[in-house]
Amino acid sequence: TTFQDGGEEVEDGAIYNVTLKKVQIQQAANKGARWLGGEGDQLPPEHTVRQYETSKIRAIKAGTLEKLVENLLTAFGDADFSYISIFLATYRAFASPRAVLELLLDRFGNLETSSHGEVANLNSLESEMVLRAEIASVLRAWLDQCSEDFREPPDYSCLLKLLGYLKNNMPNSDMESRVQNLLKQFQNQEVEAVDGFCSTSSSDLADGEELEINNPEEFSSFQDHVVAEQLTYMDVMLFKRVVPYHCLGSIWSQRDKKENKNLAPTVRATITQFNAVTKCVISTVLGTRELKIQQRAKIIEKWIHVAHECRILKNFSSLRAIISALQSNSIYRLKTTWMCVSKDILLMYEELSEIFSDHDNYLTSRELLMKEATSKFANLDSSEKENQKKSQKRLQLQKNKGVMQGTVPYLGTFLTDLIMLDTALQDYVEGGLINFEKRRREFEVIAQIKLLQSSCNSYCLIPDQKFIQWFRRQRHLTEEESYKLSREAEAAADTNILSPKSQKSMVKRISTLFLGTDVFTPPKEQPPKSSPVGGSSGESTDSASVSSCEFNHSETEDVCMTPISSPEDPLKKVQLGPLHAAGSPKTLAQVSCKALDCSKGSIFDPGSGSDSGSIPSRGSGSVPSSAPKVLPVYNRQSGGSCIIRVSMDGLHASVYKSILITNQDRIPDVTQRALLKHNLQPDAVEDYELVQVISEDKELVFPRDANVFYGMNSHVNFDFILRKKA
Repeated sequence: TTFQDGGEEVEDGAIYNVTLKKVQIQQAANKGARWLGGEGDQLPPEHTVRQYETSKIRAIKAGTLEKLVENLLTAFGDADFSYISIFLATYRAFASPRAVLELLLDRFGNLETSSHGEVANLNSLESEMVLRAEIASVLRAWLDQCSEDFREPPDYSCLLKLLGYLKNNMPNSDMESRVQNLLKQFQNQEVEAVDGFCSTSSSDLADGEELEINNPEEFSSFQDHVVAEQLTYMDVMLFKRVVPYHCLGSIWSQRDKKENKNLAPTVRATITQFNAVTKCVISTVLGTRELKIQQRAKIIEKWIHVAHECRILKNFSSLRAIISALQSNSIYRLKTTWMCVSKDILLMYEELSEIFSDHDNYLTSRELLMKEATSKFANLDSSEKENQKKSQKRLQLQKNKGVMQGTVPYLGTFLTDLIMLDTALQDYVEGGLINFEKRRREFEVIAQIKLLQSSCNSYCLIPDQKFIQWFRRQRHLTEEESYKLSREAEAAADTNILSPKSQKSMVKRISTLFLGTDVFTPPKEQPPKSSPVGGSSGESTDSASVSSCEFNHSETEDVCMTPISSPEDPLKKVQLGPLHAAGSPKTLAQVSCKALDCSKGSIFDPGSGSDSGSIPSRGSGSVPSSAPKVLPVYNRQSGGSCIIRVSMDGLHASVYKSILITNQDRIPDVTQRALLKHNLQPDAVEDYELVQVISEDKELVFPRDANVFYGMNSHVNFDFILRKKA
């Protein structure tokens, strides 16, 4: 089979990519070979005759909402077999379920007045059956893949409308029975709030229970594999409930608006669980003042073992949460404690930390996730013989039980990829048509989430109520509390923090110190300032969580955690809590700017240039496509466009918004977009100035009408501040 680009076809309200597919349908012996009695498949090419068939594949590239909905009925005829799944997974970015349902049923599904092209003149029973089959196919896929779209308590108007249509047009069908059962199911359930496995509010505790500072003896009583299994159980339950469209950049990026405080609850729940694990690690290590250094080191060792067990269970979410907590400033600075951690365990920790290295766009964790997404067991490789033996022994125990493992990903990577796609690609193209190529790109990420959700059905874990209750009771320390306890445990005069000079694993630095081969002379340690993002007092408020970072890997429910350090700012403060692990803010923004390693190739291809706003000619599913064009990225100017990060003066640098700029944009345009992104009045442009951060003590202030693209310093991070004029 060969494919050939057939260009574009433009219709009223739609643009299609056309691909010609040439398929060999017959191979037979030529006349001379038949005379000799030969068979076609046994002869060399020069003695055979081949017959080919060429078919046309049309994939909609952009269109009005009406055309996109109509295409649901014609996609199979155009050989765009993945279109229905892509549309259903992404349409919430540009339309509501009611709008799509009304178009589908009232305009295209009316068997008497349908204007659908194939059956515009309903003169025969056959044509009516064709339309009925097409409608049924789309509705069946909708109910299979996105039944949550119809959960609209208390009136369930869309579901009732669908039920009325089926009673009139497909009475007594399986579809009608299915919709009735779904309606009963929704009506018999209360509005489904995600279970509060990770909640630490007193309302979630049993009568008489209170939040408590950690009891180290109680934590030590749980076996390592039990802790990992229970964390995995909670992660699996929450991840399986994630509604994929909640992760779309256009939806997730709107979470900080007041009216959207309940937006994407399934994603928020997963993030809250991640933060709860991180804070639990910190509270167990620092929550008890009376602990001796050796006892505190034993707790750190235990958490490293738990992280290793999470790795065996392929739970990358809790694994990263634990690593993130151990790399937080309050624990990282405990030099004497870390020197008491066994060398073998430090090396184990180093290998686990390297999984989340930010090198080459987190390539290690991406490749590992795709490699193990559908494998039965983890693929454990260790450079240390002792760790390798332990890993293989634990893995063999898992295999002997005959229980397959699923895979729980770190959701922050996917959220960042989708945010970057939403920033880099336009929602609409010339003529006001919806850019559906953007949705095809987004579906490549959504499909990975769905695949991993499906794999989670392989887990067979039983909840341990004793551990879950202990986990819920933990009192989470604020950033200030944990830092104060850390300084009490090891006074600053005796335990100056190491000054990391690269993004290498912290364990390497500790290992060299442990072996006596290197010593760093750090600058004077500074106590952390209070977090401006909110949540520093321990309250769990949506307003704090939604205003953290635009592509905060985790979008915290409390405070925003930035990484330990970066080469540019070796002593940058770490804020505790959310789904940031071991990367700098620069790294977080870059997570999708290189290659997203998936089965179909990279989302961002730096190979060729393209102006901002052009639609990438990339297909999806079975639809071939031409080579993808370059997309604008953070920290690099290409094709006359790039992505910058803009934070508001007075807020923490991690609270930023990503903005696409081109070589035509001047200060008023960029300032207006930044104000809109930060939910401020765009007509206040004259009151603000745009400043690029060059270094800690240098910044570039732009004149009023400057061209941002050409005026910016392209040799430093593309980080800007919007500041009110004096």
